[in-house]
Amino acid sequence: MSVLKYAPEALKNLFKPPVTTKYPFEPAVYPEGARGHIEIDIDDCIGCGMCVRSCPCGTLSVDKMAGTWSIDRFDCIACGYCVEKCPKKCLHMIEGYQTPGVKEGAVTYTKSPEQLEKDRIAREEQAKKAAAAKAAAAAKAAEAKAAAAPSGIEQAAAKKL
Repeated sequence: MSVLKYAPEALKNLFKPPVTTKYPFEPAVYPEGARGHIEIDIDDCIGCGMCVRSCPCGTLSVDKMAGTWSIDRFDCIACGYCVEKCPKKCLHMIEGYQTPGVKEGAVTYTKSPEQLEKDRIAREEQAKKAAAAKAAAAAKAAEAKAAAAPSGIEQAAAKKL
């Protein structure tokens, strides 16, 4: 009796198109508002760390000197705060999900050697400018101090009064 109860439903389904998709052969359609996953254009990243400070899960890490940016995919909730806060807009929310695999959840991106060399040169130039500005400020302060200090004659006149 129970088999006959489901027979009409089974016969209807024989003549309808399938409800599921043929996923590997047809691309998956993601619903509107699906968050996906975060990707980075690492050579555009300046290593400021704004993404790290804005991440509520603490899943990101940036090493400016080494030129690396890391994300732990298992801890990331794909909220998009890091994408919003990035001043260079090198972070992007990509529709879809990561391809499953037998790899660790943490992914580290490293800048190209050419970009690392450019960054190193820029840091050295910035340090030289800062040192020159500091030396100029110290020289100016010493000059102002020397101009403000009374001469020997003025000191003697002040003592007599």
